[in-house]
Amino acid sequence: MSLYMALPKSSHAAVEVATGTAIKTLLQVATPSTTNIRIVAWGVSFDGVVSTNPAGIVTLGDFDVAATVTGVSPEEWGNVDSQASLCVSGASATGYNGSAEGSIAGSTLLDVQEVHPQTGYSLWFPERAQPLVKASRFLRIRALFSVDINSVPWILWEEPA
Repeated sequence: MSLYMALPKSSHAAVEVATGTAIKTLLQVATPSTTNIRIVAWGVSFDGVVSTNPAGIVTLGDFDVAATVTGVSPEEWGNVDSQASLCVSGASATGYNGSAEGSIAGSTLLDVQEVHPQTGYSLWFPERAQPLVKASRFLRIRALFSVDINSVPWILWEEPA
C-alpha cells in the first residue's frame, strides 16, 4: 500500500485557491472505479489579514458527484518508488479550485470545522479511525466564508485501502 498527496500546484510550486463567498470545492480527489482509498490526513491553511473577519466553515466530505476542477496529479508521499496514484487528474476527477459544484444527491461529511481566516486546520486520523472512501466517489475539501480568503488545501491518503 502506498501513500499519496494532492495539493494545488503548478510548475512544481504550491498554488493558492480563493475560497469565494459561496460554498466552493478547494480540492477534490476522485477515487478510481477499481479501488477504495483510506484517508490518512487532511488540512487547509488561510492567509487572511483582517482579524475581525468571521470564521468560515471548512468541510471534508465524501460525495457522489464531481465538482468541475483544475486537474492536478497526486504525488507519491514518503516513497518516490511507488507506482502512480490511481486517482487521476482531470476536470471532473482529481483537482483544485472548483468552478461548478455539481448536483449532489448523496454525501457523508467526514470532518466539519469553523476556522478563522488567519489560521488553518489539519487532522491526522488515528490508524484505526481512518475513513474509507469507496470506489467511484469524490473526496472534497469545501469552504464557505463571508469574504474571499486564499487557501492551500491538501489531502493525504493510502491506496489501495
